Amino acid sequence: MEYGRRRPLLVIRGRSIGWLPPLLLLVGVILLDFNTGEHFRIITWIVLVPGTAAAMCGVWTTAAYSVASLVTYVAVDSAWPAEYQAGFGDFVLVALGGALATLVAAVRVRQERQLVHIQDIAETTRRTVLRPLPPGWAGLDHAGVYLAADVDARVGGDFYDIQPGPHGTRVLVGDVQGKGLGAVEAAAALLGTFREAGYHEKDLTTVAERLETRMLRHRSHRAALGRSDGDRFATAVLIAFPEDAPGVIDVVNFGHEPPLAVGPHGVRELPCGDGLPIGLTDLAGGLPPVHRVPVAADETLLFVTDGVTEARDGPGTFFPLADEVARAVRADPARTDPRRLVRRVRDGVLRHSGGCLEDDTTIFAVRRAAEGPAGAGEEQGAAGGGGAAGGPG
Repeated sequence: MEYGRRRPLLVIRGRSIGWLPPLLLLVGVILLDFNTGEHFRIITWIVLVPGTAAAMCGVWTTAAYSVASLVTYVAVDSAWPAEYQAGFGDFVLVALGGALATLVAAVRVRQERQLVHIQDIAETTRRTVLRPLPPGWAGLDHAGVYLAADVDARVGGDFYDIQPGPHGTRVLVGDVQGKGLGAVEAAAALLGTFREAGYHEKDLTTVAERLETRMLRHRSHRAALGRSDGDRFATAVLIAFPEDAPGVIDVVNFGHEPPLAVGPHGVRELPCGDGLPIGLTDLAGGLPPVHRVPVAADETLLFVTDGVTEARDGPGTFFPLADEVARAVRADPARTDPRRLVRRVRDGVLRHSGGCLEDDTTIFAVRRAAEGPAGAGEEQGAAGGGGAAGGPG
């Protein structure tokens, strides 16, 4: 990835046209000056040309407009009789305005590059935590979207992943309490543990136990460093697709929004969050139970974080997720496709909230693909062959 590359402000068909408004303004000032009387000289308005360029163009383009404005001022003003010329005072004004505009453009471009650099780092951080998932990964059709409440930050504590392995495919979706880099660190710690335990552990309860232990260790480390977020926790849903039982899934819910099973014949809610969040299960005396739930082959599992269910409209009404999805599926049963379902929920949330999200929002949908779990077989083969860590699994 190339960091710090400035993005043009005005683009048409991939080409920057930031130079066009200053040019039109330059031509307009010239025409107006020649078509107005001698008692209404507006040639000094040409100082607006480099000022406009400073807001839209690069440094060298702004400097070029500054010089062009100064030369044009001299040429146009000299074309008038001596008694009607604007004079040296306005010449100094145009020259000074061009110099200041060039300086402003240099400062603006530098700040834009710094901002783009920060955004690129944030995007890389997010992709490191939320790794891209190949199409049909682990025998699942899937789609996901992440919307940051702070569009400039691009990072938060929401997370999801699919992990194939010799004991079936596991899915984890969750939301770390809080925001910022501390939440990202906790999400990264949980995902790292999930990717290892989800692959190696046969029992889903053991995977859940490993997640709880990892959060406690993470909190202990943060507290030892004197950080104020040493009590962080995470709600999450842990799903297993057993290879020997294609018509069911196993669910462990750590106090998260219950997933929805969306099929052509309707929408139903999977077991609710009967456990406490990861990092707090000791308060309930143990881990949440494992629920085995039947899931039809044409049903898609829809996971959301509280950015969806807590999205409000103007009067303060929460987004009716289940009703919206049920209505959409009744109108078009093909909307159970994960990609179409995620797009529908995303558009519905943004429309309902007027585009003003109060919390980071993740929407993730999965269902069994028609073909077998090729991803699992590939990963098992890589593991058996001594493949290096850091591959897709």
